[in-house]
Amino acid sequence: MLEKYWNHFKSGTDIRGVASPGAPDGQAVDLTDENICKMTAGFVLWLANKTGTVPEKMTISVGHDSRISAERIQADVVQTLKSAGCRVLCCGLASTPSMFMTTVDLSCTGAVQITASHHPFYRNGLKFFTRNGGLEGSDIEEILLHAQNGDTPPAAQGTVQDTDYMRQYSTRLREMIKKGVNAKDYDLPLQGFHIVVDAGNGAGGFYASDVLRPLGADTSGSQYLTPDGMFPNHIPNPENGKAMAAARRAVLENHADLGVIFDTDVDRGGAVDSEGNELNKNRLIAVASAIALEDNPGATIVTDSVTSDGLKTFIEQDLGGKQRRFKRGYRNVIDEALRLNAAGVNCPLAIETSGHAAMRENYFLDDGAYLVTKIIIKAASLCREGKSLKDLIAALPEPEETVELRLPILDEDFRKTGEQAMENLRQCASHQPHWHIDPDGCEGVRLSFDKQAGDGWALLRLSVHDPVLPLNIESNLAGGLMLITGQLYVNLRTQAGIDTSSLEAFIAGETTGE
Repeated sequence: MLEKYWNHFKSGTDIRGVASPGAPDGQAVDLTDENICKMTAGFVLWLANKTGTVPEKMTISVGHDSRISAERIQADVVQTLKSAGCRVLCCGLASTPSMFMTTVDLSCTGAVQITASHHPFYRNGLKFFTRNGGLEGSDIEEILLHAQNGDTPPAAQGTVQDTDYMRQYSTRLREMIKKGVNAKDYDLPLQGFHIVVDAGNGAGGFYASDVLRPLGADTSGSQYLTPDGMFPNHIPNPENGKAMAAARRAVLENHADLGVIFDTDVDRGGAVDSEGNELNKNRLIAVASAIALEDNPGATIVTDSVTSDGLKTFIEQDLGGKQRRFKRGYRNVIDEALRLNAAGVNCPLAIETSGHAAMRENYFLDDGAYLVTKIIIKAASLCREGKSLKDLIAALPEPEETVELRLPILDEDFRKTGEQAMENLRQCASHQPHWHIDPDGCEGVRLSFDKQAGDGWALLRLSVHDPVLPLNIESNLAGGLMLITGQLYVNLRTQAGIDTSSLEAFIAGETTGE
């Protein structure tokens, strides 16, 4: 049984904690050298049990993003693996998807990526892979249980080899573009294309220098390509409004044909078209779905639960596919896609509104660079037809207003409190003449509202990781959000243990929807 201290490192399917001083709430560093070594030893023991391979026969790759604690943690991980007898491939600055690909291209038994995605500079973590993909939450619990108990593999003497795998990974992406565009000048398929890259000072700068430029693309105006673990310009996160605004500005100021943006470790991506239209969230899913369904007519696209009603209409009526909404969390949507395919359902894509996109043709790996590469290939194809990415999703119905509000849960047993609040809202909805419980809701409570009640929908659910109830609302009417939030507030303000101050601030006009 995991103790509370060790359990707090578990973040879904990753390990995360405070790795550097500077947390605004004064949190102490808990990803200490000692803890990192214990967690790494736990991974070796878990991997030995999972694969039936003794540590002396293992090859394990290690990479990291640009965080300021990366090199310290890398040294701990590498030394622990070496002391267990493993052959260690030290890949240095690398993307998270590339670390998985070392299990394919370099036949690594396992891989470790040091990252905390888009989280602040003072946080970091460990993400693990085998040839079967990322780990499940139960696997992380086993690793942390080993760490808690101080379990270690027998001492042995391994080896360490510096490995520039990102060179091979970049070559793969370039070859994809060459084959996919199939230009007259095969080796320079992006000649005449102007693409700006915003790496957010994370690990994604390679995409401009090692993928696009060698193919002839003009990448002038690209920004924040230099790794800087303090992230001085904006949060490297395609979901973040400031980050997307920066990418949009770069496209418009440089009159680029396309802009692409990555999160810190490049497992998520987004884009901006030549007119400055942001291709993230529902629009990104629409573009990715259009691409995936070209070779898979009538197939099913798995998305997370917060996608819009308009996206469902676009996928099912305009693209001729099917949408399967599923629980929020990139691992959840990937696992659902794997389940569907195993059951004989053609499902080529699993994608979250966060930008996590995993394609069957790419091992169902959530890879921002792979997704962006597919988008660039499509953009080049459309350009030859005198069209653009905007034309690809022109039929996508979009809401008039949208907002996400986060309601903190104040009780220690936050799941119980959150579930009670959702059940109370569900019961309330059954007595409202203009509210309807969505039969396709896959988690929490998803409600639809008639025109007189706001003409939209709302989803109240438990956060994947935090003691929070996210509340997503969309309306097809100007002023519709206010109608919907006002009605929901009447119910939610009575819920014990729920902080509704963000809802109150929105109603008071102190915050606005997108």
